[in-house]
Amino acid sequence: MSAEYRSGFVALLGRPNVGKSSIINALLGEKVAAVSPKPQTTRNAVRCIYTTDKEQIIFVDTPGIHTPKHALGDFMMKEAEEALMQVDAICYVVEAQDRAVSEKDRVILEALSGVKLPIVLAVNKTDKLTNAADYTKSAEVYAKQITPAAAVPVSAAEKRGLSELAAAISAVLPEQPAIYPEDMLMDSTERFLASEVIREKIFRHTDEEVPHGVAVVIDEFKSPDEYPELKVCTIRATVVVDRPGQKGIIIGKNGSMLKLIGSEARAELEEKFGYKVFLQLWVKVRPGWRKSPEELRRLGYGA
Repeated sequence: MSAEYRSGFVALLGRPNVGKSSIINALLGEKVAAVSPKPQTTRNAVRCIYTTDKEQIIFVDTPGIHTPKHALGDFMMKEAEEALMQVDAICYVVEAQDRAVSEKDRVILEALSGVKLPIVLAVNKTDKLTNAADYTKSAEVYAKQITPAAAVPVSAAEKRGLSELAAAISAVLPEQPAIYPEDMLMDSTERFLASEVIREKIFRHTDEEVPHGVAVVIDEFKSPDEYPELKVCTIRATVVVDRPGQKGIIIGKNGSMLKLIGSEARAELEEKFGYKVFLQLWVKVRPGWRKSPEELRRLGYGA
């Protein structure tokens, strides 16, 4: 470990689809955060851990800061706001093609207006620029609203600028030893990871109307680590939707969509966990679950 080792918590902020989870996955070299083209993929504040011999950056990949429209939205905003109160710095992700502040970014900038923490601006998707140096035009747009400690050009898709981003973030973190073991990538249980992987597959394969009305509840999780007599990890999960039509879409004709979702989720979980997985999925309709604080608590969103 370096004599001037730095470590700390960093909130990852940015509007939907700006590439926050893609940046984490590219930095860590492994898929640890749910990635999908659909907004609000991240619902809980998830901690992903980047460790080198010089630094340990614990990214808190927060739900997007937005104007809530239902109880689930309130929960997500609360998670994001709490994350801002518990970190040492902020990594604000924007796009290299931005030439004006969008409505969604205004909400984020308003949330940042009273924050005294150092902010590193990650200007993502530089691969979409004809001239890579033009990222500065985007950086200037946001520099008028905040005073970033650094503005770093990044392409998560092409894995460019990642070490420079890590160095810029590390520079504003406290000098202290690592907080987590160096081989740890995520501060989450395997049960939580299983629900996130299943939910991501649903996001990838269903139409726009489905994702916001979906939750995944792990009803049973028995792994060979906990039960040495087992050779296969058994996972039984319920996919909760709020409309019958959504149930039909997720199940698909003759169960084909649910089979595809289950197959892809199982393959990814086997790769992550390192043992065979037996995965069973059910789909249940619970009308209005996103608007019911009681339902949300039962589904794991809230205290």
